[in-house]
Amino acid sequence: MNRRNLLRGSLAAGAALALPARVFAQVNPTAARDAKLFTIARDELARLGSNIWRRDIVGIADFGLHSAEKRFHFVDLENERVASYHVSHGTGSDSEHDGWLKRYSNIEGSEASSRGAFMTRSWYKGKYGTSIRLDGLDPTNSNALPRAIVMHKARYATPEHVARFGRLGRSNGCFAMGPEQFDRALIDLSGGRLLVAGSYGITESGSHAAPPVAQYDLLRTPQGGTIEQMSPPPA
Repeated sequence: MNRRNLLRGSLAAGAALALPARVFAQVNPTAARDAKLFTIARDELARLGSNIWRRDIVGIADFGLHSAEKRFHFVDLENERVASYHVSHGTGSDSEHDGWLKRYSNIEGSEASSRGAFMTRSWYKGKYGTSIRLDGLDPTNSNALPRAIVMHKARYATPEHVARFGRLGRSNGCFAMGPEQFDRALIDLSGGRLLVAGSYGITESGSHAAPPVAQYDLLRTPQGGTIEQMSPPPA
């Protein structure tokens, strides 16, 4: 081997040694975000214990982000993968319709999204076609079944709707996704798995971003009225 070929081989070997870190950063730019999502999923599964029947995949709805963002995450703990899609919040959570959630509520008729842990149940045919029933497991979402808070598909929850209007449409408090994206939920999230909703504000880069609006819990008073109470920050 002549000197020129030896030099080329040395340069190539050096480049190969330096390559993995750069390639990893390019292939998985969301690694920091995904690590935080894995932690939330595992912590919630540990908190809920046997209340969750199937523990391989967890859905996380991050309502600390604008509705134009892909803020619904399928967190696959077995294969350590995350897939992210759009999800709508309720009309009662965003009466201004600017894409930011301001109010959570567990009150029937509020048409607001609820925060907390849900267990997915069976499929059924409803107004929006095949949908997934949800059972609320926390005091903040305990009325999910009587309120008919479910996962369903909707045309107002598609990437195309975001491209046209800069935000998603709103549901009646349900987790609405685009038809193609909802098909993923039917396969990967139904049948006793965990869905957790909260204002985590985890950006694609993994940093935390506080929403530019105040977020409240809309609560029922003993006298039958309602009050707004500042929502606690995520743990």
